[in-house]
Amino acid sequence: MILRESTEKNIYFCHMPNIEEITAHFRMEGVFISARLFGAGHINDTYLVNTGPGNSPDYILQRINQDIFTNIPELTNNILKTTHHLRQKLMAAAPEFERFQIIHLIPSNNGAFYFHDREGNFWRLYHFIDDGRSYNLFENRTMAYEAGRAFGLFHFLTSDMDPSILFVVLPGFHDVSLRLQKFRKTVALDPAGRVAAVKNEIRFVETRAEKMVAIQRLGEQGKIPLRVTHNDTKCNNVLFNAANEAIAIVDLDTIMPGYSLYDFGDAIRTGANTAVEDEADFRKAVIDLELFEAYSRGYLSFAGKFLNPVEIQHLVFSARFMTYLIGLRFLTDHIDGDHYYKTAFPGHNLQRARVQFNLLESMEEKAVEMEKIIAGLTG
Repeated sequence: MILRESTEKNIYFCHMPNIEEITAHFRMEGVFISARLFGAGHINDTYLVNTGPGNSPDYILQRINQDIFTNIPELTNNILKTTHHLRQKLMAAAPEFERFQIIHLIPSNNGAFYFHDREGNFWRLYHFIDDGRSYNLFENRTMAYEAGRAFGLFHFLTSDMDPSILFVVLPGFHDVSLRLQKFRKTVALDPAGRVAAVKNEIRFVETRAEKMVAIQRLGEQGKIPLRVTHNDTKCNNVLFNAANEAIAIVDLDTIMPGYSLYDFGDAIRTGANTAVEDEADFRKAVIDLELFEAYSRGYLSFAGKFLNPVEIQHLVFSARFMTYLIGLRFLTDHIDGDHYYKTAFPGHNLQRARVQFNLLESMEEKAVEMEKIIAGLTG
């Protein structure tokens, strides 16, 4: 979901439903004025809804992608449980946290917090956070630090929440073993006839596959705990105010039990990267150590209070892991014929995969420096 104006302007869908009719099914303040497509999410269709008169709030309306999220009621319950917990914790927190906002689902007329239309689509409505902006890359160390604090705060506030009360909305989402199985099956089938042109990328994946099960094994061995995790900690899922202070975390569809390392790694993959996710010149995608240090410092200012030593020991690896995993997913979708991610042009997913793989190579080259940074922040 996207609750803010994004700096990314690509829109990969164009059908405009009757928004006024759909919003009438929610307990919305004000009168519908207008709506437009909004943001650049890969998964859901998102619209900004303007209302009147005067100071009536604006809203974000989303059509939830049921091909990916197959249990909308449980997904909604996850969001409601987590946002309730966050609000309760923030009410008792220090005044410095007053600027943080928690996204607010609007109930439908029947109290379900979603609307199921005649065509079978599921819709939901949020308050629009109108003083927030998101960025596909952090523009400076201050933004990276603030984003780290925001996700560190999220993990800190939910660290006493039992992850077992949450529904697993996407089974195996970060399970690299399952992702590799699907990848190898797709390569063998070659449904779109694209395997011959990506032999180098396939080799890149396979030469690193064995090492990438480390986090999964640590969890199976009980060395790292399951926690409440966001599971989509891209930098554009943090909202900033005009002073570049982080004020909200959005895109809560993937909240479920997981490992903290997944969230940290994905944030570094996007936030400390020098290129956007689909940069045409993939060689521009390298790790920025200053942004890595700033994000890590912000994150550990909260997460350092509860992470165990094994989690801290694997923070740097987690960045390589998530970069590998996302690159693997983009490459798999390219070989499969582009069925999962929205694409704007032929080869879009391959371009995305190459960005990830170049970034991963950069992280491998700078792993020692990254480890020294974490040691300096935790020692």
